[in-house]
Amino acid sequence: MTEVRHMGRGRLDNKVAIVTGAGSVGPGWGNGRATAVLFAREGARVLLVDNDASAANETARAIEEGDGVCAVCVADVVDEQSVHDMAQACVRQFGRIDVLHNNVGGSITGGPVEMSAQAFRGQLDLNLTSVFLTSKVVLPQMETQGAGVITNVGSVSGLRHLGHDNIGYASAKCGLIQFTRQLAVRYGRQGIRCNTIIPGLIDTPLLEHRVAKQSGRADLATLKSEAARRVPLGRRGDAWDIAYAALFLASDEAKYITGTEILVDGGFVARSA
Repeated sequence: MTEVRHMGRGRLDNKVAIVTGAGSVGPGWGNGRATAVLFAREGARVLLVDNDASAANETARAIEEGDGVCAVCVADVVDEQSVHDMAQACVRQFGRIDVLHNNVGGSITGGPVEMSAQAFRGQLDLNLTSVFLTSKVVLPQMETQGAGVITNVGSVSGLRHLGHDNIGYASAKCGLIQFTRQLAVRYGRQGIRCNTIIPGLIDTPLLEHRVAKQSGRADLATLKSEAARRVPLGRRGDAWDIAYAALFLASDEAKYITGTEILVDGGFVARSA
């Protein structure tokens, strides 16, 4: 995957951002890593949150090589105390929280018969409850400031069946959309904007290191080539496509955008089949 390089225009100058899932499951550019690096290049001070310290530190190195400002926080976003400590660490380090970018997620395959109740609950926790917890601890700080932005990374799996069963993940990502809309309505008068980014078929290290190894999924070569058939633009997106959508929503350019979803899918959902 080719890294997008540009001269930052300071679109996030003087802002502090938390990016969860800021590492990557393998070498290269995952959605969280690309977003964190882009935020830093645009002037934000970024708290890099991940449960893998080495992955987060790799992102930190990329930011520091570009003279950006960041700090690493190892946290488990499905644990309330860990999430509370994360928010407190950000305020201690940088004094405020302007942007919360919730990027943590992951899928396992299976329908309601094949998947255990425990696994289903785990999918809801990882992909939805985690966002509830981070929002719960960050919103009071944003209310105090009188402004803030929350962006949540969803999935086209929350909108349609993609040809394989992942009922826990799909249910959580569908719920995430309405959760985000609820936040937008409830906190709009406090100057807090909340939106969902919905990626389509994206080529990141996650595809090789997790998705292609799941039961019931196609092999890596098939997954990489399916976009030519299924996506109107004829290709997979990459992590920078997600990062630039997140940058726009976090910036003041999107100051009148809240309670909605941005599809970053090459036209995938617009197709009927």
